[in-house]
Amino acid sequence: MKEMTMASNGIITTVFLLIGVQLYAQDWSSYGGANSSHKYSPLDQINTTNVSSLVPAWSWDSPDNITVADNIAAENYRSMPAGFKSTPIAIDGTLYIPTSYGRVAALNAATGAEIWTFDTAAWESGRPTNLGFNTRGVGYWANNSQKRLFFGTNDSYLWSIDAETGLPDPKFGRKGKIDLTQGLGREIDRLQYGVVAPPLVTNDVVVVNSVIFDAPNKKEMPPGHVRGFSAETGELLWMFETIPQRGQFGNETWEEDSWEYTGNTNSWTMMSADDAAGIVYIPIGTPTNDWYGGLRRGDNLFAESLVAVDALTGERIWHFQMVHHGVWDYDLPAAPTLVDLVVDGKEIKAVAQISKQGFTYVFDRITGEPVWPIIEKEVPQSTVPGEKLSLTQPFPTKPAPFALQGISDETLINFTPELRRAALQLIERFDYGALFTPPSLRGTINLPGWGGGGWWTGAGFDPDTGLYYVPSVSIPIVVQLVEGGSTDSDFPYVRGGVKSVGGPEGLPLTKPPYGRITAINLNSGEHEWMIPHGEGIRKKIIDMGILDPGPVGGASRTGPLVTKTLLFLAQSDNGRNVLRAFDKTSGETITEIELPLPPSAAPMTFAVSGKQFIALAVGGGADSRLITLALP
Repeated sequence: MKEMTMASNGIITTVFLLIGVQLYAQDWSSYGGANSSHKYSPLDQINTTNVSSLVPAWSWDSPDNITVADNIAAENYRSMPAGFKSTPIAIDGTLYIPTSYGRVAALNAATGAEIWTFDTAAWESGRPTNLGFNTRGVGYWANNSQKRLFFGTNDSYLWSIDAETGLPDPKFGRKGKIDLTQGLGREIDRLQYGVVAPPLVTNDVVVVNSVIFDAPNKKEMPPGHVRGFSAETGELLWMFETIPQRGQFGNETWEEDSWEYTGNTNSWTMMSADDAAGIVYIPIGTPTNDWYGGLRRGDNLFAESLVAVDALTGERIWHFQMVHHGVWDYDLPAAPTLVDLVVDGKEIKAVAQISKQGFTYVFDRITGEPVWPIIEKEVPQSTVPGEKLSLTQPFPTKPAPFALQGISDETLINFTPELRRAALQLIERFDYGALFTPPSLRGTINLPGWGGGGWWTGAGFDPDTGLYYVPSVSIPIVVQLVEGGSTDSDFPYVRGGVKSVGGPEGLPLTKPPYGRITAINLNSGEHEWMIPHGEGIRKKIIDMGILDPGPVGGASRTGPLVTKTLLFLAQSDNGRNVLRAFDKTSGETITEIELPLPPSAAPMTFAVSGKQFIALAVGGGADSRLITLALP
């Protein structure tokens, strides 16, 4: 294997842990339910026999709505947020949720009544240059009488907020906040750097990552180093340098001293932690820039790697690089999931990581050893001057991919022979081929594209059955490089813009399903079932006189919610906004619940006074809401 995992010095306790089953039976304590990122709850009041009876319980209108309306009236359209992507946490009968503009609210979990709202005023700093106005969640910490929320903002601050009063903690940082643009070793443009993922809180440490503008014209960009701060004081405890500096492990993989100026290589999505073992798991993205690596030759550790670090010191324990010298924007998109498995009779404390490529990588989470072999395979090479790719990339032998990979006769649309021939003619305008066919000056069709495959909404795990539920889509894109040609650019070649590529007669280029849910048995590494997620364009296909193909799946997706009894996913499907409940063992749809607005966030569940609720953020712009459902 090209990048083997590395074991740390010292002894790590390997006692098996029942992650979150009893502790979080009523609450939902972090973005993924618990730091394991299962997205699982053992609550079972809502089950297969009564889920169709769910009704609206209460809803809450984001205070952003008024601000957005004012911006619309002033024709300030650049200050418009998109989808409302936050997932709340539930602690002791209170929900905590951030808004797109950077406000944080505490709500009575039983009624939705607002307890307090705190405004970081992050949106006043201007529109973030990457991903726009959006936040995903908050972190929570309690110690004796202290209860704190930790929130990273689009304008590059980490806040500590008293969970009971909604006021900043004056003992944390400077007046309750830390300026995250400081201490990275370079001058940072605040409009190129921010936070969208919830801080991870483990062992009294707040771990913070970053989102960085990823379509730059300059080779010097902010580095994506990950930091751990004291939850009590805000003191910097450690910094894991995702781009290894001089003398550090992996520095030699940045040839010609490219580590000195290259940036990005950031962890922008959610992270996970094994609280008992004291390990944080960091999924890391692509270096500057996404599609051209001629100014950063080498494999570029720790880009596009899963890295396990000590929660108290930030010391690297092990790593695995999923993409060597990435030029496909194949960031690790989602939180790794901590799972306890039995593989061939052996108990394994494992971690599973989905990818944009459609792979699921599974490792022993203590040692980093792959549960099933991961082999290096030769991949196509670049024709772009100055680019030097890795000759091989890692391919898991198990589980099988959960998404279509590459463009070929096997992946093109096949409803009729005529459509297939037309699709073949369309793709001849571009370069195309197997997975990891690189960007070109002509334009290369990538499948999956930068949006996956897997995405930031992640996967869900059922600890009772070992089934891993992965939502995915199949959307090819054209990646094209153009000459830099500008006095404002250091790069000889830059991105020509993401281009969609359609198929004949307004249909997709590839065969369905265009959105799917795959259930993977992580004890065996085998797929249990796969279903199209949604009807998709089925009616359009039928109206064209083509034989009914059945559901073909839609491109909209949110994160899964797994309970003791059901699997839930929300979707905008062919003009309908729905929350679906699925049978976990077969994928059969049990019921569909109409939603008032499009869903963009992952659902969660909690219980108050013996009553189970499901909560989901919907809408965006001037109409962002948190809605809840419960039994009558």
